[in-house]
Amino acid sequence: MLLEAEFWVAVAFVLFMAVVWKVGGFKQITGGLDHRAKRVRAELDEARRLREEAAGVLADYKKRRSAAEAEAEAIVSGARAEAQRIADEGHARLNEFIARRTKSAETKIAQAEVQATAQVRAAAADAAVKVSEIILRERMQGEAAQDLVRRSLGEVRTRLQA
Repeated sequence: MLLEAEFWVAVAFVLFMAVVWKVGGFKQITGGLDHRAKRVRAELDEARRLREEAAGVLADYKKRRSAAEAEAEAIVSGARAEAQRIADEGHARLNEFIARRTKSAETKIAQAEVQATAQVRAAAADAAVKVSEIILRERMQGEAAQDLVRRSLGEVRTRLQA
């Protein structure tokens, strides 16, 4: 057993551990491990804090996004309502314009009818006067006939023009 390598490795290991213990190496190793544990714990706490902060930022982002979407929807619906109002107003103005133009055209037509009627009456009166004058001249003779024709023609003209 003294000649086997494993035996001497075990002896060297025990001696090494004794020297490390005597020098205070175990305290340094445990202190180093404790220090590393504290650093890992601090890093975990920092990671947890960053995660919570990121969750808060994400929640704020979602809140702002939903508010922006709601605002965009309000703007779109407002624009649609405004477009509908403008279209309705345009239709109303167009209908009003058409009604005014129709009324104006009807008024002009009525005036033209009145004027045409007056012109027809005047032409008929002139024709009646001329025919009456011709008939009376052929049938009546003398100064009395001429006077009667003049009075009758004047009377016919005034009645037809009224």
